[in-house]
Amino acid sequence: MIVCALFLSPLALADGLPELGDSSATVLSPLQEQKIADQIMRQVMASDDVVSDAEVNDYVQNLGYRLASHGPDPHQQFNFFVVKDNTINAFAMPGGVVGVHTGLIIAADTESEVAGVLGHEIGHVVQHHLARMLAQQKIDSVVSMATMALALLAAVGNPQLGGGAMMTASANAIQKQLDYTRDHEREADRVGLQIMTDSGFDPHGMPAFFEVLQKGTRFVQGTAPSFLRTHPLTTERITDVRGRVEQMSSFKLVEDSQEFYYVRAKLLADLGTPTQAVDSFRNNLQEKKYTNEAGQHYGLAIALMRKRDFTGAAKELDWLKMNAPVHAMIANLAANIAVAQNKPEQAEKAFITGLAIFPNHRALIYGYAEHLLALNQVDNALKLISDKQSSFPDDPYFYELISKAYTMQGKVLLRHQAQGEAYVRRYHIPKAIEQMDLAAKATDGDFYQHSIVEARLSQLRQLVDDPKKPK
Repeated sequence: MIVCALFLSPLALADGLPELGDSSATVLSPLQEQKIADQIMRQVMASDDVVSDAEVNDYVQNLGYRLASHGPDPHQQFNFFVVKDNTINAFAMPGGVVGVHTGLIIAADTESEVAGVLGHEIGHVVQHHLARMLAQQKIDSVVSMATMALALLAAVGNPQLGGGAMMTASANAIQKQLDYTRDHEREADRVGLQIMTDSGFDPHGMPAFFEVLQKGTRFVQGTAPSFLRTHPLTTERITDVRGRVEQMSSFKLVEDSQEFYYVRAKLLADLGTPTQAVDSFRNNLQEKKYTNEAGQHYGLAIALMRKRDFTGAAKELDWLKMNAPVHAMIANLAANIAVAQNKPEQAEKAFITGLAIFPNHRALIYGYAEHLLALNQVDNALKLISDKQSSFPDDPYFYELISKAYTMQGKVLLRHQAQGEAYVRRYHIPKAIEQMDLAAKATDGDFYQHSIVEARLSQLRQLVDDPKKPK
């Protein structure tokens, strides 16, 4: 969370911050940070605590990449993901790994508040704050640094965790590592504010969210939101951020995107029991307690789906079609309702119609491919994935769908090859090698296919032996 820089010149922004091009700005080389980031992402990809919903992930990733594109270091890579946790929190790790808790999105009243938090975390990354903190512990190897970083990741998600990664350090030591210094927080505020305002968001979102958090928790130790425990918030910081925003020379009202309202509603629909979620949305609609009415109807439809009231969900869908602008998430909802109602022809029509308007909406692509496989239309599923995969070359789920399709066809080589490529994109090279080895030993496949697999297997083995060699 951040707020302070639309009015700042680049020179003013840089005041007191290390020069990014200066070798003294970071204690880890880019290669070391990337190695740590890859190990963290391997754990992230395998974690059940990470949101797998394509629409939620795409929203946060697109928002994050939009912000990062306006950052001071255009060469910094980022990986954004969402943690299933209702606490208000976000955190950054070495190598540009940034996590956002679902609770933070739910707690935000505006999209600019979420942008402020992400901008702040991006500020920590480009200033290499955590990398510097890790190095101060005089950790000699990159592997042990990655272990510490993973322990930090575990501590963020569950501060009470006592096993696993936490076995390498006490809870107190982990928490100390997580607590950024005041200087780090001021740097991240300044950089983050500049980023969010350059990206077109309302800079008032940052101090507004800070103040909501401060007023909502009397700062009783152990009860403050996680974000405040890991990012020390002082009255001085809020005042500084608020002052910077007020000095900005220009201001325009920023309209929240419809994705923000739909994603927030989708997360809210997953809280409590299905009945509680349904009642909450119905109460909001009846009492007109909402900022965006379409978001409430969308959330109600999702909650009704959880309750398996597909007829009720279809009624909410009808309202959205009549009253809300055409949107990819509504198109995906229509297809999912038809699938749930066991209406395959209606579902196929909904998928085709949706993809005609939103050809690169991943949730629609996933859903249609899964639908085709469920109907045993394997060739059609493979054609769909082949047509769409070039837009998502690093998406492991596309390869997992391909592997499932080839399994249904009894094609052993192609099945293991696809699963191996999925593991590569899940940052798990040893498992990728296992799958490629099985593909190489398969008795089916032609000479050309075997040649491709053997070349890829050799490439992956070299990657393990020498991480500096490109894929």
